[in-house]
Amino acid sequence: MKLQPKILSKLKKISYFLLICLFVQCQSKPKEEKAVVKKTNTAATTMVSSKIATLSLTEANRLAALPLHCMQEEYPNKLNQTIGSKEDLQSPKALHPAFYGCFDWHSSVHGHWSLITLLKQFPNLENSDEIREKLAQNISKENIATEILYFKGKYNKSFERTYGWAWLLKLAEELHTWDDPLARTLEVNLQPMTDIIVQGYLDFLPKLNYPIRVGEHTNTAFGLTFAYDYAKTVGNTTLKSVITQRAKDFYLNDQNCPITWEPSGFDFLSPCLEEADIMRRILPKEEFKTWLHTFLPQLADKDFQLAQGKVSDRTDGKLVHLDGVNFSRAWCLYGIVNQFPEYAHLKNIANQHINYSLPSIVDDNYEGTHWLGSFAIYALNTAADVQMD
Repeated sequence: MKLQPKILSKLKKISYFLLICLFVQCQSKPKEEKAVVKKTNTAATTMVSSKIATLSLTEANRLAALPLHCMQEEYPNKLNQTIGSKEDLQSPKALHPAFYGCFDWHSSVHGHWSLITLLKQFPNLENSDEIREKLAQNISKENIATEILYFKGKYNKSFERTYGWAWLLKLAEELHTWDDPLARTLEVNLQPMTDIIVQGYLDFLPKLNYPIRVGEHTNTAFGLTFAYDYAKTVGNTTLKSVITQRAKDFYLNDQNCPITWEPSGFDFLSPCLEEADIMRRILPKEEFKTWLHTFLPQLADKDFQLAQGKVSDRTDGKLVHLDGVNFSRAWCLYGIVNQFPEYAHLKNIANQHINYSLPSIVDDNYEGTHWLGSFAIYALNTAADVQMD
C-alpha cells in the first residue's frame, strides 16, 4: 500500500523533528553534568569559608559547668578494675578519692584539667570560688597518696595505660604553667602521682614492640603526644628522648595512611592524624614536611575534604565517641596549619568538624558530657593558636 505524498511528507518532517530533539538532548547532557560539578564547587566554597566560635567567656562558662557538675558525682561509674581479692571491692570514691567523678578515672582527670585551663584563661569564670574549692578538696596530698596505693597494686600496673596516663601529665603540665598560688599547692600535691606516671612511661615504652593504632583509648600516638608536651614543658629530657626515639621506631617509615577507612564506629581519635600529631612534634620542620607528604599526601591537595564523624545517637556512650573524633581531628589539623602555612586550607576542615559537634554538648546528655567538654576546650585552644581569616 502506497502512502499519499502529503502523508509521506508529514512523516518525514516528524522523523526529522524527532532526530533534532534526540540530538539536542544528547548535547545537553554534559552541560547538566557540568552544572552538578559547578554546584559541588559552590558547596565546597561555602565549606571553605566555615568559621568557628572562639572560646569566649560565655562558651567557657558553658563548658566549665560540665566537669563542675560531675567531678564529685560518684555514680554511675566504670571502674575498669581487676579484682584481686574481696578487699578490692570498694566504692569508686574509696579507691580513687581524687578522681572518682565523671564516670571513669581518665574522664575525671581531664575534667580537672578542663577547669584549670578555663580558670587560667578566664579568672572571672562563673562559680570560680566553687571550682577552686573542689579542686583543692580533690587534689589533696592525702587523696593523691591513696591514688598511688592503687597504682602500686599487684594487678594495676597497666591501669589507664596510656590514655589516662597522658591526661594526668597534661593536668600536671597545666598546673605547672598556671601562675596562681592554688596551682603551686595542687602541683606539689600531684607530683608523686606525676612521678609514678612518668616512670610508667619509661618502663613501658622500651617493651612495646609495636604501636597500637586504634581510634580509642589505647592509641599509642595520642599517649606519646601529651607525654611529650609535658616532658618538653617541664624539661624532662629523659622522657622526651625516650618518646622521640620510640615515635621514630614506630612511625618514621609509615606511608599512605588509609584515612579513608576512618572513622571506625566507636572512634574518638583519628589513628592517621594522631600519628601525624606526634611526628610533627619530634621531627624538624623540613623532615616532617617530607614525612607527611609520604604519609598523608592528600592533605596537600587544596581541594581535600574530610567528612565529619556522624553521630546517630548521643544517648549511646559508644556512638557519641564520634563527637570526640571531630574535636581531636580538629586539634591535629590546627596543629599542622599553625606550623605550615601551605596547609592553611585544612583549617576550614577543622572548623567544620568543631561546628558539627560543639552545639551538641549539652548538660542533659551524660554519656557525652562527662568527657566531651575537655575535647572541645582543647580543640578550641588549639584553634586560637591559628591566625584566623
